[in-house]
Amino acid sequence: MSERKALLILHGKQALNEAVRAAVDSKREQGWELAVRLTWEAGDAQRLVGEALDAGYRQIIAGGGDGTLRDIAEAMAGQSHQASLVLMPLGTANDFARAAGVPLEPDEALALLDVAPSAIDLGEVGGQVFLNMATGGFGSQVTANTSEELKKVLGGAAYLFTGLSRFSELHAAYGELQGPDFHWSGELLALGIGNGRQAGGGHVLCPQALADDGMLDISILPAPQELLSTLKDLLADGFGIDNMFVRARLPWVEIKSSEGLYINLDGEPLEGDSLRFSARPAALWVHLPEQSPLLSKACAVSHPD
Repeated sequence: MSERKALLILHGKQALNEAVRAAVDSKREQGWELAVRLTWEAGDAQRLVGEALDAGYRQIIAGGGDGTLRDIAEAMAGQSHQASLVLMPLGTANDFARAAGVPLEPDEALALLDVAPSAIDLGEVGGQVFLNMATGGFGSQVTANTSEELKKVLGGAAYLFTGLSRFSELHAAYGELQGPDFHWSGELLALGIGNGRQAGGGHVLCPQALADDGMLDISILPAPQELLSTLKDLLADGFGIDNMFVRARLPWVEIKSSEGLYINLDGEPLEGDSLRFSARPAALWVHLPEQSPLLSKACAVSHPD
């Protein structure tokens, strides 16, 4: 990195976060020129990324939850500038950051500015990108319907609580998935298409996913009748059903469903009856810990000038 200059794009709800303020002050004392901008409404993240790049910033920090990270990653991936991203996880779930080994304390997260960035993949569907995971079926409905108030009180456990309380609404949907040398069809309860490994507040759907292998990890939870009868107990145990998943690793996958699919892209809802998901290899430079579980290499590579 040629200069110690970065911009923090901070979710507006975190404006009074004293730990963030202290971390920013500490980094400035270390010689970093660190500016802060707040998001207020939809579209702010994209606008602020563009303004930052035009102003010459080549390190951008995303301060917020998974949705904020997705918005900023998408905006950066759409630019021609070679900028890199630091994650400051401040949400309830922080699923991508946790799987990647990114510290949850703001000052420790900012320390990654001094670690060389790695090129990682993004997922893409219908012109939208996702940094972490696309989930479908029951799990995505749980995430979409978990209230902000409940998340404040229970944290990540709010997703499990919502899943249990909405159990009576659970039903399987027929789906067909097609990819290179892969085909699966049948009734499914849940679907994960991962660049990261976990979603919905810590549920590991794609345990072997890597963020830099040019692939998406596919996890399908089929819906045999005997599973439906015991799913509530399995939910209470924290989704202890790993051996029931059908899994694949593909550069792209097409999904069709006669009933339509409800998909969650890092917190953003998406619906459709025919969707194509694909990996965008090396689409974004991100500062991750050198031994991050999501990196296939033991250490990060140098960022190009």
